[in-house]
Amino acid sequence: MPNRPVLDFWYEFASPYSFLSALRAEAVADEAGVALRWRPFLLGPIFAGQGWTTSPFNLFPNKGRYMWRDLERQTARAGIKLVRPNPFPQNSLVAARVALAGREAGWMPAFSKALFRAAFCEGRNIAEEAVLVAALKEAGADPGSAFLASRSEEVKGRLKAETELAKSLGIFGAPAFVTGDGELFWGDDRLGEALRWARDGR
Repeated sequence: MPNRPVLDFWYEFASPYSFLSALRAEAVADEAGVALRWRPFLLGPIFAGQGWTTSPFNLFPNKGRYMWRDLERQTARAGIKLVRPNPFPQNSLVAARVALAGREAGWMPAFSKALFRAAFCEGRNIAEEAVLVAALKEAGADPGSAFLASRSEEVKGRLKAETELAKSLGIFGAPAFVTGDGELFWGDDRLGEALRWARDGR
């Protein structure tokens, strides 16, 4: 629909709360009259800049225990099956490249949701080619073309640029939502507020 305000949805495939947002963001954005722009990126380089070698949910055990219990509550409320992926966090480099390869073709959102379900509803390893292929097929994409594009220097450079842009916007975790006027919201629980700001400017 033309002239809709746009909300950028920054997500990381290894992020549990990005998973929650990905499964509901399109529907609630449509209800709010806002266009959602899917923007996969990598948290690893951002965490590395803070001296972290893994997820803060691993570095801080109490935080990790809380997060998994919170995720259990949220998914139970939504009627979604939750399976904790092992290892956690998973290597999401290839997944992000594949997603970006589908930006112009239009299958990025469907692929992203399929891959999130594979990771957090089935406990599958998103770094495995078979898992990526299954998600691509579910999204109606051609795996051969998608993998070929994902290995191109253009797509590799696109992912680096997106991650650098996320840094420059002050993004420090995922999911993050950025409105047209540059307002930043962090966390799945801020999706509704981000949509209102994108639509109303406040």
